[in-house]
Amino acid sequence: MLKDTDSPIRLCSYAEDQPRDGHGVLIPASLQKQKALPHSFIPHSAQKQKTYIQLQTVVVSVAALAFLLVGSMGYGLIAQIQMASLPAITVIDAESKQTSALSYGSHAALNQMAFFTDVREAFIGDRHTFIEIDIPQRQLRFFKRGILYQSAEILRVGEVDSWWHTPSGLYQVKQKKESEFTTVGQVYLPSVITFQQNFVIHGWPVYTDAMPVPDEYVGGGIRLSDNAAELLFEAVEEDMSVLVFNPLVPERDVFVYQPQVPELDAAQYFIADIKNNTIIAATDLNEVAPIASIVKLMTAVIASEELNLDTRVQVTTPTFVTSLIPRLADRNSVSMYSLLQLLLVESSNEAAETIAGEMGSGEFVAAMNEKARQLGMVHTHFADPSGLSAENVSSIGDLFRLTKYIYESRRFIFEITAHEKIPSAYVGGEFDGLVNFNQIEDSLGFIGGKVGETKAAGQTSVSLHRISLQNEERVVVVIVLGSQARVADINTLLQYVESRFGS
Repeated sequence: MLKDTDSPIRLCSYAEDQPRDGHGVLIPASLQKQKALPHSFIPHSAQKQKTYIQLQTVVVSVAALAFLLVGSMGYGLIAQIQMASLPAITVIDAESKQTSALSYGSHAALNQMAFFTDVREAFIGDRHTFIEIDIPQRQLRFFKRGILYQSAEILRVGEVDSWWHTPSGLYQVKQKKESEFTTVGQVYLPSVITFQQNFVIHGWPVYTDAMPVPDEYVGGGIRLSDNAAELLFEAVEEDMSVLVFNPLVPERDVFVYQPQVPELDAAQYFIADIKNNTIIAATDLNEVAPIASIVKLMTAVIASEELNLDTRVQVTTPTFVTSLIPRLADRNSVSMYSLLQLLLVESSNEAAETIAGEMGSGEFVAAMNEKARQLGMVHTHFADPSGLSAENVSSIGDLFRLTKYIYESRRFIFEITAHEKIPSAYVGGEFDGLVNFNQIEDSLGFIGGKVGETKAAGQTSVSLHRISLQNEERVVVVIVLGSQARVADINTLLQYVESRFGS
């Protein structure tokens, strides 16, 4: 058994230890039948206060808990627990000094082990009921009122390139189903617990003939044994919190550039190595400008994280926007995944509004701006999901942050923009003959991206290119804003990099 410490968490093993009732302790079998208290966790912003460098617990009647942590990625944490209230946790971006509440969604700050641990301890100390998912340790834990009720091995997780991949974050249980057929994976998932719409916990998938899938099957999300999934399914209720630790493990990268800025006509440009973050050439990273249909990249992110991509939706073609290639007028329904294809491949404004309408346009745009704050995009504002408004603005530095997030956590979005077939676990959309507006003529190694054009923004683009430099394959990001000759500007930047660093 673990030694007693000052920590509020004490864990007991099933085989060797006698469980004791207390915060963070496994619930004895005699107590497991007690019904958990109703639970709903809604983070809210903490009031501005002086930062303390320690974490302390005080009697609840006068309680206030404050702690500050600064992680290696430049994030800090202030947490305050007030009497009769839930933990109010504020994330601080060390670079911009901007603060935001630890609201539901993925959070880069939770990639930090110390940050994640203290958030979990705050939940336990405040007697929350929640699920903890530790991807590196392949462990799922379920706490009832701060007491460890269940611990289970995670047998498999969603593929990194799929929408089932679950980044570090704080989420909410949305629904439970004893069995659910996924048209994407073409299997039944037993004991399904859905959180954040597309993230799922479930038992072992089975085909339509009731045969279990093989071990190497890649579809689905957080996979448990059938017994563990059933036990969790019975105990969990909707609106419970799900705390996920799934940090990215960066590969050591020693590739070195020697920056030199070429002369271009574009108002703003940027090219960088996406793997080691080396900026090869750029204008002002923080200058704000309209971005046109590049907005649709964030629309796709919110759709993949807030809406169920494995469903069909009713179609009412928006009358206030048009698309260059209308495709929804004669349809009564369409799959959400097919809408995502129209959005990203043909830059369909109709698809953008139809997707947003599933949540409510105003709420969807608010989610886009909230996600921007979570990613540290402090110079960004979204006004609509299509990019038609001149009030959709960002900076090339912010767009690089968004591009990095998609490339590392939602890469299937870029695969769709390239109009490529995504992994075999997925089924294609229902539209044939899509015209890919994102292709850049004569460009080097295009592997995905999004273009846009409005009168206010000029020609804009975010694109990824795989090129060979010094006998090594690299992926570079090219961002162009306010261009009058987008293709020429992109190719000039790529040719510069190739000629300067290619041999």
